[in-house]
Amino acid sequence: MSRVGKNPVPIPGKTKVEIDGRRVAVSGPLGSLSRVIHADITAVVKDKMVLVTRPSDMKKHRALHGLTRALINNMVVGVTDGFKKELEIRGVGYRAELQRKALILNVGYSHQVVIMPPDGVTIAVFPKENRIAVEGVDKELVGEVAAKIRSVRKPEPYKGKGIRYIGEEVRIKAGKSAAAG
Repeated sequence: MSRVGKNPVPIPGKTKVEIDGRRVAVSGPLGSLSRVIHADITAVVKDKMVLVTRPSDMKKHRALHGLTRALINNMVVGVTDGFKKELEIRGVGYRAELQRKALILNVGYSHQVVIMPPDGVTIAVFPKENRIAVEGVDKELVGEVAAKIRSVRKPEPYKGKGIRYIGEEVRIKAGKSAAAG
């Protein structure tokens, strides 16, 4: 049995989970999410827990079992606590600002890069610390927006300039002069 899939998903007090056939809807204090699960996997609510089961021990069913349980857990955690990804900007003259909802990045290009966050995702900018925070209830969407911001100017390996996640280690390479000498 899947080690992830066999664990039940606890439902906190203010969160409500409804399962209608293949559709799982979760609502809580921060919002609501819904998702259609695979036809072979079944989920039921029992004693303030969501139990996910699979029909057989086929490799495909084992994989879907753990995946479905993890997706439902992420939905419950998202509407209860929310998800947050933080990025930092390093580089002389590199900065970010927020105009209305749009994130405007000045990261060494001849133009500004404008990123509009999708519905359900909020972006906060802390200019003194050169930090950007991406928050929302959908873990997948928060990660996607954070990755899109990072991809504007990935950290380069010689000076470490660029946009990186907080705590991300960037290995700095020795330059040409260090290799020749």
